[in-house]
Amino acid sequence: MLYEKNCHEQLRPASVTKVMSILLIMEALDRGDITLETPIPCSENAASMGGSQIWLNETETLSVNEMLKAICVVSANDCTVAMAEYLCGSEDLFVQKMNERAKELGMNDTTFKNCHGIDEDGHVSSSYDISLMSRELLKNHPTITNYTTIWMDSLRDGQSELVNTNKLIRTYEGATGLKTGSTSLALYNLSASATRNDLSLIAVVMRAPTTKLRFSEAKLLLDYGFNTYNFKKVATAGDVAESININKGTQDSLNLLFENDCGVLMKKSNSEELRQELILNQNITAPINKGETLGSINYYNGDKLVATVNLVAENDISKKTILNIFEYIFTDWLNLLR
Repeated sequence: MLYEKNCHEQLRPASVTKVMSILLIMEALDRGDITLETPIPCSENAASMGGSQIWLNETETLSVNEMLKAICVVSANDCTVAMAEYLCGSEDLFVQKMNERAKELGMNDTTFKNCHGIDEDGHVSSSYDISLMSRELLKNHPTITNYTTIWMDSLRDGQSELVNTNKLIRTYEGATGLKTGSTSLALYNLSASATRNDLSLIAVVMRAPTTKLRFSEAKLLLDYGFNTYNFKKVATAGDVAESININKGTQDSLNLLFENDCGVLMKKSNSEELRQELILNQNITAPINKGETLGSINYYNGDKLVATVNLVAENDISKKTILNIFEYIFTDWLNLLR
């Protein structure tokens, strides 16, 4: 967290609620419960939703792809409820899943009462919690930006025009989303995301008195992040980090690979150079399994540990035995005869 003010205050999230609904839809896609082509029917309950909507009726179906577009671009309450009912059988059961997922993410300030964000007593969240679910969505389901960055589009063969409720998509460099929300009680909320030079930031504004102010405040927060910090990538998953000797193996040496991508956030005003410390397991001896963790690299900014990435074996190495020693000698001898 780079900046916060009253970040745990419980407030009405309005349609920013839909970040969690979208997250559950994306996770259902990952599991294979649905595809983007799955047709979603509209119930009487879904069609009766007020507020932002595309006026679904009970005689039509839209694909998951079209539903996501309507939810992300124009915050369609009717589409959100239709998706919730399809995935869990009822909105109530879907909301139960929303609350379970919120607890898993550490969203301790949040209680969901519905899946769309229309004002309801006890339906609350905080700017901190909204940042958690926004990060989860963007980090693990980056294709959602295919929808959240749409400025204008249409549905129903061009009959339904869609214009994004998030004006930053058009005006802010690097904007990737994410979700607006407003009601007469919640006032104006926004979870705004943007990426520049490999640095991705999320700014959450709640209870702004005007829609203009929510966008300007989010812009100020994002500007602060981009103007103050840099992201420095220090490791790429699968790249060779180190080569080591192996005891009693059928190979004498082994490449160690970075297990995952790794980067560090640094203040632009910080003059300290990053330094790294290689840590290897003691007495590395065959047999070794591909992907086995054999060490790590710690990265320090001054004296502060800022990142750690594991180093894993590039391939299997068998333990040297009498049998494979003779096999190696025999193969070598055959090669000399050729």
